[in-house]
Amino acid sequence: MADLQDDIPTTAEGGGEDGLPDDPFRPPHAPAGETLERAHALLAAHPVADGYSGLPWALRHLPWYDLELGEAAIDTDVPRMREGHVGALFCSLHLPEGPGGERVVAATLEQLDQVRTVVENHPEGLRLARTAGQIIDARNCGRVAVVPGPAHGTALGDSLGILRILHALGLRVLTLTGTAWTDRPGLTRFGEQVVREMNRLGVLADVSGASPATVERTVALSRTPVLCTRSAARALRPHPANLPDDLLAALGEAGGLCMVPLTAEQTGPTVRDVADHLDHVRDVAGPECVGLSGTYDSGVTHPHDLADASRYPHLIAELLRRGWSETQLSLLTWGNVQRVLRSADSTARAAQHRREASHAKITELDVP
Repeated sequence: MADLQDDIPTTAEGGGEDGLPDDPFRPPHAPAGETLERAHALLAAHPVADGYSGLPWALRHLPWYDLELGEAAIDTDVPRMREGHVGALFCSLHLPEGPGGERVVAATLEQLDQVRTVVENHPEGLRLARTAGQIIDARNCGRVAVVPGPAHGTALGDSLGILRILHALGLRVLTLTGTAWTDRPGLTRFGEQVVREMNRLGVLADVSGASPATVERTVALSRTPVLCTRSAARALRPHPANLPDDLLAALGEAGGLCMVPLTAEQTGPTVRDVADHLDHVRDVAGPECVGLSGTYDSGVTHPHDLADASRYPHLIAELLRRGWSETQLSLLTWGNVQRVLRSADSTARAAQHRREASHAKITELDVP
């Protein structure tokens, strides 16, 4: 199994201010076409791990589709992912009509089944993956790795058993918002048990859209890095899902990952607006704390020139023009997600040796 260090370039003595030797990825004042070519070359070596896709739900409404041939009715298919150098795709199990409802567990399981079915029906282009190693294996075989999640925390109800079942079926990320055990005061005692059991299983916590108290408590409690799968910088755009600088800094200090969404509402209408958010998150939280979420096929409007999954090279070209180093870009697109997944896997293995599964009940812990 490939090691993370095989995928991240190491720094060398001499060269530019960032410690890297002068290389073809950073020539000064390069023409736009040449910069785009360099972006393609960099992404060929360090593809995009896209942190959020609404593809499963979008496909439910199509009478027929072929992702390997191409599908104009959606934003994501295999040809466009290859053109955009997408190496891994986190497929959301969220429900567009909202997190509640009596059928939330069944609907989440149906979404998970949809992901598995889509992958099985497109074996030449897609491969189901759960671990960092499986993602690399898929990439080495020329497939896009499809990772199930995030799902909404309401799918658990008050049952840690459901969490374990979802994990056994492939779930890798759970969003901690809108539940009885995550609220404005933060995690309840049962919510803390949920996070500990997620750590034991290797399910990553997503706190996008959570209250500041929930974000702070989850970051402090979790033994694995915490994700924000769809959060940008509130200092640049006051969207409720975007993070203020103090939470960005805390996330970075804890080794977490803020995955900036490519949406006009959260980041702005242009490629430059998205790049501004990426610059800001990098500067406040560090280059190890920033990632990408296309949010394609999730019903949102995307910035100009970032309309579908093929457009990632245009964003990377903009960052190259701003002086991002190859190391920083490799972390942004691929390395940071690999680090987070590896950390979750190693923590889970250690935790499973130390303790048994939790059977805590919300009625026992969260008594008024």
